[in-house]
Parts: sequence; C-alpha cells; structure tokens
Amino acid sequence: ANAQMRVGDWYYKQNQTRQAAIWYRRSAEQGNANGQCFYGWCLHNGAGVPQNQQEGAAWYKKAAEQGHADGQFNYGWCLEYGAGMKQNISAAISWYQKAAKQGSQKAKKALKRLNR
Repeated sequence: ANAQMRVGDWYYKQNQTRQAAIWYRRSAEQGNANGQCFYGWCLHNGAGVPQNQQEGAAWYKKAAEQGHADGQFNYGWCLEYGAGMKQNISAAISWYQKAAKQGSQKAKKALKRLNR
C-alpha cells in the first residue's frame, strides 16, 4: 500500500492526476490512511476522477478514524461546510480538535476561527 502511494505521488507530480487517482485508490482500498486521504481529496476536488464530494468525505472519514491528522482536518472541513454530507459544526469541531492535538496548524486555525 505504501508503494502504491509513492507511485500515485509520482504520477501526481507529473500532472497525471487520472493515473495518480488510480494508484491512490489502490492504496486506499488496502487500508492505507495516506491513500484514503489522498483519494478522498481526488474525489472531493474532481482531480483525475469525476467529482463526488460524498464519496470523498467517506474516504476522509476512513483516514480520520485511523488517526490521520490531514484526514481528520479534511473530514472536519466537510462536516463544517456540509460538503458531501449534512453540516454538523459540533462534529467538525471534534475532528478539528483531534487533528490539532497532532499538531495540525490548519485545524488550530479552524478552531480559532470557530472560537474554540
């Protein structure tokens, strides 16, 4: 799964997002939290795959549940803004807090913005 992530990263750096998404998905499907987060990002943004924010959020959640700080932040963002799911500010804050505890500056800024 880690090797598949590296292949995906290589394709992404070559601006071949379709191929990158394929490799990120392969990694994600094997339970790799990085792969889940990156594939979620591809889906969320329509990078190399048709945009599907609901499915993207589901992959972010899988990464978040494994303790992946970026996955936690991204899933929190989806909850905060209702991207691919029903908006839920209190749940967003909870995921931001988990990411912030791991040092995520983006999550700390989000919590400050939300006065938490």
